[in-house]
Amino acid sequence: MPASPAAAMPTDFSGKWILESSEKFEDYLKVLNIDFATRKIAISLSQTKVVFQDGDKFDFKTLSTFRNYELAFTVGVEFDEYTKGLDNRNVKSLVKWDGDKLVCTQKGEKANRGWKHWTEGDKLYLELTCESVVCRQVFKKKE
Repeated sequence: MPASPAAAMPTDFSGKWILESSEKFEDYLKVLNIDFATRKIAISLSQTKVVFQDGDKFDFKTLSTFRNYELAFTVGVEFDEYTKGLDNRNVKSLVKWDGDKLVCTQKGEKANRGWKHWTEGDKLYLELTCESVVCRQVFKKKE
């Protein structure tokens, strides 16, 4: 009999991660209807992600000189998310494990919206999806 998924230790995302590269971020912001000035600021910023993880409970903080965003969730539990400071929309978010990846689906006015997080070595990958746009960001572990 295979072991239950809960028995496996989830990937540890804890730590401080510094943005190293970002592709198609402006396209992603455009599809969210973010205005030109805000997009120009957002794509020029250095971002730091600080992640606290306790099993399936997560607290993601995205920090920059312009705006900070905090997201706390438990894997497998749907929650109401207000994307304050991002595109200021209300979405229903659900994060699940897909192997070693955290996969979030966000239901709201934008189609095919969500994100994936995974780690490889000292890198944290983030894939942001909205409609047909996929933005990829890579963060390097700082501590």
